[in-house]
Amino acid sequence: MTDRAADGVDQFRIVLVEDDDGDALLVEELLYDTDLPHTLTRCRTAAEARRTLAAHPCDCVLLDLHLPDATGVETVHAIEADTHAAIIVLTGLDEPRAGVDALAAGAQDYLVKGKVEPDLMQRAVRYAIQRKQAERANAALQIGRLRAEENARLERGLLPEPLLSSTAVTASSRYYPGRAQALLGGDFLDVVQTDDGQVHAIIGDVSGHGPDAAALGVCLRIAWRALTLGGHRDQHLLHLLEQIHIAERTGSDLFTTCTLITLDPDAATLTLHLAGHHEPLLVTDDGTRQVTAAHGIALGIAPGLGKWTATTLALPARGGLIAYTDGLIEGFADSTDERLGADGLLRIIDTLQAPDPGTHLDRLVARTRTLNADRHTDDLAVLRLDWDLAAGRPDGRSGER
Repeated sequence: MTDRAADGVDQFRIVLVEDDDGDALLVEELLYDTDLPHTLTRCRTAAEARRTLAAHPCDCVLLDLHLPDATGVETVHAIEADTHAAIIVLTGLDEPRAGVDALAAGAQDYLVKGKVEPDLMQRAVRYAIQRKQAERANAALQIGRLRAEENARLERGLLPEPLLSSTAVTASSRYYPGRAQALLGGDFLDVVQTDDGQVHAIIGDVSGHGPDAAALGVCLRIAWRALTLGGHRDQHLLHLLEQIHIAERTGSDLFTTCTLITLDPDAATLTLHLAGHHEPLLVTDDGTRQVTAAHGIALGIAPGLGKWTATTLALPARGGLIAYTDGLIEGFADSTDERLGADGLLRIIDTLQAPDPGTHLDRLVARTRTLNADRHTDDLAVLRLDWDLAAGRPDGRSGER
């Protein structure tokens, strides 16, 4: 905030709000007698001070408590709302409580007119500025803590613990906000296993960022889990999710892309429903490839008109499926403006060696973020399902037919 003079010394920008010419001259002389490098601007009313502070931010405001348009702590409230500067109030000899009341109202210090020496003025200005900076830093720290707590609550809603009862299928997931210290966006995922042994999963992305998108993502994720455990499946389930999306969204322009996944270990099949979402990647001993699957429209684009065709695949005895939101592939692939895309993802995914699926996801996300170099700021979520069908059967045989 301080200015730098021609000699390289930082100058404090001070605004004096005083309607009495004699008192103003006294303050100006006191500041002149200090060795405090400064520039001084004088205002006669609270309204004039507010206009000045809006146009020219400063480091410290020296504020008289008796102005033509404000009196007492009202002057502090009038000025405080329009500046991040430290406020030192100037009180009279017959106002023993005024300074204390001003501190309670938000001022950083007070000085009694007629009892101020140059050294005291200098210390008061310096300490008030430092105190204000500390207050702002503490406030920013508190905001950061609250944001972290809110992120943690939203993350629990967007990324719950999988409900898996079989050792034949495991789930790994990762989520990263698109911007540093940002709230979670609308990416969500979930995995449950029903009593018939089938493993059901969803990964989705609500358009937009921030609390509205995150809240809608949490709502859809919870609704999906409840409806899936209640026996709803496939197109019927997507129609129900779209109804919930429309009822809960805050604007008609919000839409949701998602992929429904049903893995049947007994039948050794995988069924996909894509609602405006990317095809997932199939990981096998022979390498990784993109699944070819039928596409349907995203939820909320054309309410009631969506049709989502199922795509069913035969599963190898051992393998994995990686589903992701577009934040993983819409970043840049190198120093040029070329996007990574699904092809770029496939070029790097099999080059990453890892002892387990979770570590592989960590390295995959780290690699894409390094290539992107913070140039693209969308959120990303990744879900990986791995299966070993032989491990789920007492006789050790897979469920392939």
